[in-house]
Amino acid sequence: MTNERRVLVHPDKAALAGSVAARFITKIIDVLEEQGSAHVALTGGTMGGAVLRAIGDSPAHQSVDWSKITFWFSDERYLPHGDAERNDSQAKAALLDALELAPGQVKSLPAPGEHADIEAAADAYAAELAAAAPEGAEYPRFDVLFLGVGPDGHIASLFPDRAGVHVTDRTVIAETNSPKPPPERLSFTLPVINSADRIWMVLAGADKAGALGLALADASISDVPAAGAQGRKRTVFFVDQDAAAEVPAELITSEQFWTAAHSIDEH
Repeated sequence: MTNERRVLVHPDKAALAGSVAARFITKIIDVLEEQGSAHVALTGGTMGGAVLRAIGDSPAHQSVDWSKITFWFSDERYLPHGDAERNDSQAKAALLDALELAPGQVKSLPAPGEHADIEAAADAYAAELAAAAPEGAEYPRFDVLFLGVGPDGHIASLFPDRAGVHVTDRTVIAETNSPKPPPERLSFTLPVINSADRIWMVLAGADKAGALGLALADASISDVPAAGAQGRKRTVFFVDQDAAAEVPAELITSEQFWTAAHSIDEH
């Protein structure tokens, strides 16, 4: 099993979303043929939603047996269910609702009022992960885990200069002092993120260039949490030209543009 980081650069946000969508559809079909089922972790943010919309817009998405996929969320704003700012609300509007999935296929993180407090909510989602895990494991095998990267280098709700990025003895943590509103959030820890076979980070815009450059330069995870993300098989940064401004040329994959007919081996 090999692990390597790749940077795939696209001319603009629309091309970026379409390329990631095409790659995901083809890869998840392969995974389902091989395994019979799959676990996918979704993220929020502008590009996270754009990718999901592009998946739904692609006629090829009809070739996927969506009933075999369980969707999780790597982090969530601790807001009431249905709030437009929640990652799961955005994902449902962008794609999931249109797929007519069974309720158990979408594993939303808890909302206020469901548990005694946010710490108990984190424990409850950790229990859901454990219930779906193979025997002896604490979480399922994630075939694809999507992440956004903030201008400050944060991933999920693991922020710079916060203790959460260093937690290794829990699978889900409560962040109660997020530098971005809202202050209360729930998040996978880095060991869970890095258990994924494939981590796909999707980022666009000149404001992400510095964070991307530092992540690829293996900056401290205390300063740039994205630097600590590394999938078991592949770690791919899907970026637009603006976000790639500070990426050394030797780190950019020569096969820049990917379609279903132009595959990069991932096995």
